[in-house]
Amino acid sequence: MKVSLFITCLSDAIYPRVGEAMVRLLAAHGVRLHFPPVQTCCGQPSYNSGYWDETRVAAKTILEAFDDSDFVVCPSGSCTYMIHHYPELFADEPEWLEKAKRLEAKAYEFTQFLVQVLGITDVGAHFPHKVTYHPSCHGSRLLGVKDEPMALLSAVKGLEFVPLPFSEDCCGFGGTFAIKMSDISGAMVTEKVDHIKETDAEVLVGLDMACLMNIAGNLRYRNEPVRVMHLAELLYEGVQTG
Repeated sequence: MKVSLFITCLSDAIYPRVGEAMVRLLAAHGVRLHFPPVQTCCGQPSYNSGYWDETRVAAKTILEAFDDSDFVVCPSGSCTYMIHHYPELFADEPEWLEKAKRLEAKAYEFTQFLVQVLGITDVGAHFPHKVTYHPSCHGSRLLGVKDEPMALLSAVKGLEFVPLPFSEDCCGFGGTFAIKMSDISGAMVTEKVDHIKETDAEVLVGLDMACLMNIAGNLRYRNEPVRVMHLAELLYEGVQTG
């Protein structure tokens, strides 16, 4: 079984520790992740901005990079769901359409792969902290990733989970939305951080570094001492200390 890591732009360029945590966690369960170096952006920024021709160029690179993989694992629900748009992009190109359908069927967000494919909910982690969880929009609403992160968090020894009020509200990032409508985006993330403060959590965890980066920026601006982590990071740190 060849399992490949689709690292995504943010995790590759800004948060490589997320990819490292995924690689080490999965290796502990007998899964050696391959990393096709030719992989690039999934094309979501250009797709959402209406530049579909440019998106096809990026998408073809992704399709070729992972064509021989049995599974593709990604630390972002947003980028994982972008792959679900590929069949639409190549509706008039039969050869690429077939590749797009194959990739869509074998691409999984990190917690999906752990729980649905490997059947793992307890990685043996110990994390004695008060934690709340932000469900990112694409992952929870479009991919349907809801139960998987909760199952993994509930199995972490010592972890005190506190539900986040209005958790399904968007954090305000939305890619280019945060730039084009910055005032609205800023108000949304401020409201999100207000709710995080209500939980008195020490740690905010999530599945998408774009959203977590946005929230972390507002927390730092307000001098709030809440640690922000991808779930893969939390689990791996918990395994090391457990």
